[in-house]
Amino acid sequence: MRMYDLIMKKRNGGALSEDEIAFMVKGYTNGEIPDYQMSAMMMAIYFQGMDETETLSLTMAMAKSGDMLDLSEISGVKVDKHSTGGVGDKTSLVLTPMVAALGVPVAKMSGRGLGHTGGTIDKLESFTGFSTVISEEQFKENVNRIGIAIMGQTADLAPADKKLYALRDVTATVDNMSLIASSIMSKKLAAGADAIVLDVKTGSGAFMKTQEESFGLANAMVKIGTGAGRNTVAVVSDMDQPLGFAVGNALEVKEAVATLNGEGPDDLEELCLTLGSYMVVAAKKATDVGEAREMLKKCIEDKSALRKLAEFIEAQGGDKELVYHTDRLPKASMIEEIASPAEGYVQNIVCDEIGICSLILGGGRETKESVIDLSVGLVLHKKVGDYVRQGESLATIHANDREKLNAAKQRFLNAYTINDTPVTKKPLIRGIVTR
Repeated sequence: MRMYDLIMKKRNGGALSEDEIAFMVKGYTNGEIPDYQMSAMMMAIYFQGMDETETLSLTMAMAKSGDMLDLSEISGVKVDKHSTGGVGDKTSLVLTPMVAALGVPVAKMSGRGLGHTGGTIDKLESFTGFSTVISEEQFKENVNRIGIAIMGQTADLAPADKKLYALRDVTATVDNMSLIASSIMSKKLAAGADAIVLDVKTGSGAFMKTQEESFGLANAMVKIGTGAGRNTVAVVSDMDQPLGFAVGNALEVKEAVATLNGEGPDDLEELCLTLGSYMVVAAKKATDVGEAREMLKKCIEDKSALRKLAEFIEAQGGDKELVYHTDRLPKASMIEEIASPAEGYVQNIVCDEIGICSLILGGGRETKESVIDLSVGLVLHKKVGDYVRQGESLATIHANDREKLNAAKQRFLNAYTINDTPVTKKPLIRGIVTR
């Protein structure tokens, strides 16, 4: 088998076999196939596409390129959740303790964020002492003992995906549905869960900007998961404006805790109830999503989800008292209001611009080496459809640097459109994709 022949086959519109894809992925991962040949293959795939069988074969080959986490020592049906990312997306902080409180084992691998805000791990590090640097044995033991553990993604998890993504990033071949879906799902399959619930974002703050693209990605990933023998469901949710009100690491943690206290934003709670319902059903703890939803509501009302979060934080070295005293979380030295320049209804928010405001303040990473400031960010007071008076606060900005604060404030104001016309709010949940 020669890589040259495979490139020509795909260039001419042919379908690659499972063995050919396995040969290609293995050869590239171990350095036998050079970058220039894999670049040519990625471009051929970009233009010719891959069918469902090829996409599944590529995903499985990437998943098997490194460690496949064996979670068989953990009792129960293991359900993983993945979000395609957005602004203010602190869902995992709320969702994982909710489902764990109902006896659904949460064994989750997470990465650090590269972009406008930190990832789940960065946000959790707002709790003093918290660490995701735990052994695989400790990881499994924690899930069996308290029902939840989150560890950092190991270097040996789907190494082919890391190499391929870096190559695609510099060869203008990122934006292909099969390559995007296989990249996400290879890591999920390698992480060992029995069932996977996906939160696919759509809108200006999402990777996929249109509903058509978002449903296309959701369908592709559900087909991969189903083909790999995993119970897979995708929820397509709105990201035309930030989720909740808080954007920034410690601020998002504070909002997540408020949600577990029954005092969070409606959209964040609704998304967590929707995703959580499918997780609970997949874990066979409820017969349908209606029953699961009521169970999840109850674990917020009786504070069992909040207690589960505290238990989880303590089990991984963090100060659980911060769950009950969020005023002790990292704080910025400068807190100012952003006044509305006009009166009227908020027509539109360019969502990813709000994320960039957080990045400017220091709340995200521009490179892998960037150090995140956990205390900075924004708390919105007005969202799409809300009425605002001139001079009224649109948001509170939290900063530690005057120059960064001023730059972020101007960018924030440019992201808002306000005029006299009332707006019909878009639905949060755009649809559900199942097998």
